[in-house]
Amino acid sequence: MTDRTIGYIVGSISSTSINRRLALALQRLAPEGTTLVEIPIKDLPFYSPDFDADYPQVARDFKQAIEDVDGVIIVTPEYSRSVPGVLKNALDWAARPWGQGSFNGKPTAVIGTSGGGIATAAAQQHLKAVLSHYNAPTLGQPEGYVQSTPGLFTETGEVTNDQTAEFLVGYLEAFGALIERYAPVPVAA
Repeated sequence: MTDRTIGYIVGSISSTSINRRLALALQRLAPEGTTLVEIPIKDLPFYSPDFDADYPQVARDFKQAIEDVDGVIIVTPEYSRSVPGVLKNALDWAARPWGQGSFNGKPTAVIGTSGGGIATAAAQQHLKAVLSHYNAPTLGQPEGYVQSTPGLFTETGEVTNDQTAEFLVGYLEAFGALIERYAPVPVAA
């Protein structure tokens, strides 16, 4: 596979999210032939099984956006040692209705940043457990625990530390290899 599209979900809806800056950095550092596109979550209503018979258009669009990409990177902050509620809500929409999960077989990677030394490790472990239930092949290594320091990411996604930029490039390359392993095999007609 030479050209691929990777969707990314930012697990924060904050206008000042450092995880959004990390997502923009990944977008800027993507290798040639790889395009990163955001799959937004901020307009999704609260999930309820009452919607299973008739999803609102925003939820149908969200599910379709996941299905349309070659892989998904979830960029998550950590709230109270877990994933933000808004992200879990989005994942619930993606997993339902039963038997129609958008992450089934979809290569997925998890990364996040915070000011703490272990970054978003606890949130990522919870998230990987959820993705395992969804049958999403998930990147195991390298793990994406990025400690954010003031000015590490600019508002436009530039990375000011060469080692961090190098790590992110390697992370994207590893995820690209996972996507390759799960790419559909073309069948001659």
